[in-house]
Amino acid sequence: MKDLKQACVAVVTGASRGAGRGIALALGAAGATVYVTGRTEQEGSAPLPGTIHATARDIDALGGRGIAVACDHGDDAQVAALFRRVREEAGRLDILVNNATFLHDELIMPGPFWQKPLEMTGILDVGLRSGYVASWHAAPMMIAQGRGLIVFTSSFGANCYMHGPAYGAQKAGIDKFAHDMAVDLRPHGVAAVSLWMGPLRTARTMQVWEKHPDKYASFAPVAETPEFTGRIVDALYRDAALMDKSGKVLICAEAALEYGIVDDEGVQPPSYREVLGGPPGVHPAIVE
Repeated sequence: MKDLKQACVAVVTGASRGAGRGIALALGAAGATVYVTGRTEQEGSAPLPGTIHATARDIDALGGRGIAVACDHGDDAQVAALFRRVREEAGRLDILVNNATFLHDELIMPGPFWQKPLEMTGILDVGLRSGYVASWHAAPMMIAQGRGLIVFTSSFGANCYMHGPAYGAQKAGIDKFAHDMAVDLRPHGVAAVSLWMGPLRTARTMQVWEKHPDKYASFAPVAETPEFTGRIVDALYRDAALMDKSGKVLICAEAALEYGIVDDEGVQPPSYREVLGGPPGVHPAIVE
């Protein structure tokens, strides 16, 4: 068995499927030990395919070490137990990817917010608050070792209307988490960034694209794989100039060009800055 204390140790939340799974796989392929969290333990128990155990096994097959941990990120006690386990087993934490997010089935349906279920606000619990809680637990471990990276998975919806106000507030909120946490973490050599992913090629989006092929035909061929984001996270962590990027919102497609990263089959995903806007400026003032 690989000595956990000798490998880069990462926690990727919400990694049963989708973006989290792809990020976890990419980090595993780079040799990391990855704690894979999520609620799905048995295939078929969720509407979409994927489990934390399947992700962990696939990480092992790629040369990393996958450790599945069942965790509901809406339950603070379960989150505390997760990070206690990481501390006891690995003794360190190098990367935290805050990806767990509540996605309501009606999120992408047309219509104003008051005509959609009030449960849409669940994304402000698992998606926004959950990222704060996980980072709260991760920060002391990273500070103790003098280096670390906290990542929030975000999107262009932080700065344009996308899927309604609950989704937009969650994305804008985690972008601000990255900025403000970076202020607190900077003296300790720990970085925090938010990554704007483009359209992702996941099981969820593929179902939508199959139902509405004309609507998504223009960008489906250049949609990003979830692993693409994971390769960027790995490149960021290995970047000697990481602290220069701390507190920033980075567009994955643009960061990929900087690091020389291409997606599967040689695809270079485009940035949607011109059509959806870029990260808004943040004032450098600090009021304590």
